[in-house]
Amino acid sequence: MSDFSEELKGPVTDDEVETSVLTGAGMHFPWLQTYIETVAIGGKRKKDFAQTTSACLSFIQEALLKHQWQQAAEYMYSYFQTLEDSDSYKRQAAPEIIWKLGSEILFYHPKSNMETFNTFADRMKNIGVMNYLKVSLQHALYLLHHGMLKDAKRNLSEAETWRHGENTSSRRILINLIQAYKGLLQYYTWSKKKMELSKLDKDDYAYNAVAQDVFNHSWKTSANISALIKIPGVWDPFVKSYVEMLEFYGDRDGAQEVLTNYAYDEKFPSNPNAHVYLYNFLKRQKAPRSKMISVLKILYQMVPSHKLMLEFHTLLRKSEKEEHRKLGLEVLFGVLDFAGCTKNITAWKYLAKYLKKTLMGNHLAWVQDEWNSRKNWWPSFHFSYFWAKSDWKEDTALACEKAFVAGLLLGKGCRYFRYILKQDHQILGKKIKRMKRSVKKYSIVNPRLSY
Repeated sequence: MSDFSEELKGPVTDDEVETSVLTGAGMHFPWLQTYIETVAIGGKRKKDFAQTTSACLSFIQEALLKHQWQQAAEYMYSYFQTLEDSDSYKRQAAPEIIWKLGSEILFYHPKSNMETFNTFADRMKNIGVMNYLKVSLQHALYLLHHGMLKDAKRNLSEAETWRHGENTSSRRILINLIQAYKGLLQYYTWSKKKMELSKLDKDDYAYNAVAQDVFNHSWKTSANISALIKIPGVWDPFVKSYVEMLEFYGDRDGAQEVLTNYAYDEKFPSNPNAHVYLYNFLKRQKAPRSKMISVLKILYQMVPSHKLMLEFHTLLRKSEKEEHRKLGLEVLFGVLDFAGCTKNITAWKYLAKYLKKTLMGNHLAWVQDEWNSRKNWWPSFHFSYFWAKSDWKEDTALACEKAFVAGLLLGKGCRYFRYILKQDHQILGKKIKRMKRSVKKYSIVNPRLSY
């Protein structure tokens, strides 16, 4: 195998200028044009590349996993032979594999730059015409990542007019996706125009012109996005953009219909964000509490630790239905089951307050229903002596809320509760005394059976 490392960094000779892929960062790829020409004449060199290409693919994958970009590039030099494989299936699959591997390498290679990537992408579009749309879309995303919005839009517009190949369902979806990304770029322009419009007075001479410009961009965006979001899939950024424009022009019914279909249509994959978007929309529209509860109830079943669960608890707590108020307690316990929420002081405050209110309301059974499934693991997970010391050191307010919950659930003999009780704190002293009295009165544990 040739020394690709030296070839990658070496100077370009006059003879190579016409047949090399040039860049501005000291990288050059004379081999790329060579292989393109070989494919163009039908790949007449008859060799058995199976073992070489298979080994190269394994080496490239390993190098990528280890972030060894230079080594991966060197192996790619040999892997290009797969474009001439005698196996027609492997030969047809080669362009897509080469594109995926090559684009990954060029994205991270320290010697790569924009020109290198763009040239590689353009070459790969022509080598694998069956992958033209995929490569074009991914190329556009690369340009977007680097802030080249005009180039990305031009790239998408060219791909949108591509007419080669069969009109398959997968091709139609790709076209819709390309149009939707183009719409997303138009949404970005619309958003900027909208911001510009908000700074103008309606009596300003430029107001009508800008307003018309905003409307034109919204129409283009809607046309490009609306087709995609009807296809089952996860289209979060497109749905959010489309709904924002519908709301801006006062079409609240249309916005709600889009969000409702996105959340509840069984053809679409399960997506927590769809329910988040619908809830936030209903909240903005000041919808009835029952509607918002029904949306968040599904989100709770999907992601019980979601940050909106505290809002869900608040809605349930204010409900007149007993089943809702009981669920409100369940939701708080559910949030604190997760390690990522153990330091959430708001959740502990809500639980401390709601536990006391529930017990004062003679709903001991509600608390026991939640506690019975947790009493074997919550004490060590939340209320150990270690956590008492650690929490008090890091956040005394958090420690006090947890201590109150620990006392109510485990009794005044709980080590977490006892540790916090013994701390001398001038500001929290009165609160700790009140906590001690409440635990004595409302704890669900018989003092003689305390942990």
